[in-house]
Amino acid sequence: MSLEINFAGIRSPNPFWLASGPPTNTLGQAVRALEAGWGGVVWKTIGEPVVNTVSRYGGLDRGREKLIGFNNIELISDRPAEVNLREMAEAKRRFPRHAVIASLMVESRREAWHEIVKRAEDTGCDGLELNFGCPHGMSERGMGAAVGQVPEYTEMITAWVKEAARTPVIVKLTPNITDVARLAEAAARGGADAISLINTINSIIGVNLDTLEPLPTVGGLGTHGGYCGPAVKPIALNMVAACAQKVKIPICGIGGIATWRDAAEFIALGAGTVQVCTAVMHYGFRIVEDLCDGLEQYLQRRGLAGVDQLRGVVTPRITDWGHLDLNYKIVARIDARKCIGCHLCYIACEDGAHQCIEPNLGPGMERAQLHPRVSYPAGMRVPRVREDECVGCNLCALVCPVEGCIEMARVENGLPFESWSQRQAKGCGTS
Repeated sequence: MSLEINFAGIRSPNPFWLASGPPTNTLGQAVRALEAGWGGVVWKTIGEPVVNTVSRYGGLDRGREKLIGFNNIELISDRPAEVNLREMAEAKRRFPRHAVIASLMVESRREAWHEIVKRAEDTGCDGLELNFGCPHGMSERGMGAAVGQVPEYTEMITAWVKEAARTPVIVKLTPNITDVARLAEAAARGGADAISLINTINSIIGVNLDTLEPLPTVGGLGTHGGYCGPAVKPIALNMVAACAQKVKIPICGIGGIATWRDAAEFIALGAGTVQVCTAVMHYGFRIVEDLCDGLEQYLQRRGLAGVDQLRGVVTPRITDWGHLDLNYKIVARIDARKCIGCHLCYIACEDGAHQCIEPNLGPGMERAQLHPRVSYPAGMRVPRVREDECVGCNLCALVCPVEGCIEMARVENGLPFESWSQRQAKGCGTS
């Protein structure tokens, strides 16, 4: 099978593109990435050269896991536009079958956009990505998120670009807004051929409690930056799905993608291709081998001929809360063969959920490991679930350290499907 895709008229050998950012700042990086197997590169955003701060990245760790979240206050490319454009043309010359996309950001004037579009397309690039999402530095200058947070501006500038563009135009959306689907619709009205999302989220990554300085620190001061990495993936998935339900143009998914599973989830919710940045900054270009191998094997296991057959299959299953079945019932069931007697399920249920798990203290269990306010009876070490009181919230299964030890099993209760909306309708006499 082939992972080859056609995204809004842009062809690439696989759906894995490098997102506009530090890994796509030079020809050398682009060459190494495409040689490693990436399907395309979105060049680091080109515009008027900027001066970046020296300290610019911050990370969020959890235990031994590094960089579950990543923050940056870096701006667009600090190299002259002519240098970037010359190198972009060379990258496309060397890799004609791969996607080379120009990411653009200039001041909000029609003439400025027309000029940069012509210069970018003269490189032979396959498409243009309009950066309407940078949440810091450029937004303070009336660009980036300052444009992307206003649907009217998004539509207007997209229309300006389409007046001059010969190649497909992708609008990159900011997540720093209440309803991202409104921006997607505005981009579509402006004539965008596709959208990409999400850009980074406004954030302060942390505080150094020894020096009492915000992170990252520049001479003792700090500023809000753009948040990305694995921790933003759920937010990105939600926004991709919301846009997929509102617009018909292709969607490129971005945000926390580090494994083939992450990519498959974005595709299943409506993305036609995906972009990766933070994972490459953490692990290097070679991760694309695992991304391609994993996605290809997954598609084969499911009997799918290509990426397009997975795209959007889950989108129709996303609905409003009011349409969910209130009569659906599941309960927690603990597998005694796998239980290690840690009683985390009991503690979580007792203090944080619905008090439906009873502890059991087996031989050798230290009472200090269990709940401090409970008198534990002797007996089996496996906690017991009172199924008649279990509300099926999933918390016990989520905190359990043993995979597959707690099953959330469906209970057939003989009740028909009934949603909140249906109950409201009955109450109003309109069912």
